[in-house]
Parts: sequence; C-alpha cells; structure tokens
Amino acid sequence: MAVMEQIQAEVEQHPLILFMKGTPQHPMCGFSSRAVQALLVAGAVNLRTVNVLELPEVRANLPRYSNWPTFPQFFMHGELIGGCDILLELLESGELKRIVAEAGQA
Repeated sequence: MAVMEQIQAEVEQHPLILFMKGTPQHPMCGFSSRAVQALLVAGAVNLRTVNVLELPEVRANLPRYSNWPTFPQFFMHGELIGGCDILLELLESGELKRIVAEAGQA
C-alpha cells in the first residue's frame, strides 16, 4: 500500500494539488488543460501538479484513494474538490478565486 501512502502524503503536504495528465506547460488532455487554465485564472501560483502519465501506480490507485474515477483531480488541504467540470463551475461562480485565496496560494 505504499502508493496509497505516497498519494496521501502528497495531498496533505500541498495546500493545492492537481493530479493531471501531462504538465501545466504541456497538458496531455483537454480536461487537464482546462483545469490548469481555470486554476491559473483564479490566481493559483503555488499550485502543485502531478503528471499521472509518468506515475502509472498513482494513476491506477488515485481513483480508489479519492473515490473519483477520472482525471484531473484537484485537492485543497487534503480534500478532493473535483475535476475539470467542477473547477470550471467554481471559476464561473467566483468561488475558485476565493478557494485559492483562502488556501493562501494566490
């Protein structure tokens, strides 16, 4: 279960973390690209990202850890916020900017 402990440590260590396909500079799927853009627009400058394509064990186990089947997955202070659609809804409502500021990462 070392990979589950690794995921938990990452999620707990970083106030804002996005598990995505690719990197912010080179996203490998449209959903990951839109999620990163939403977070950047909301002012997330100290966003930790994890490229699940480079970490097959994390990619295989994160859905079990979070009980969320798809990528990207965004966590704040150890709690799953959601994926791309939820991030876009939060951005549109103005909540994402508040969440990012609240996390002290703006």
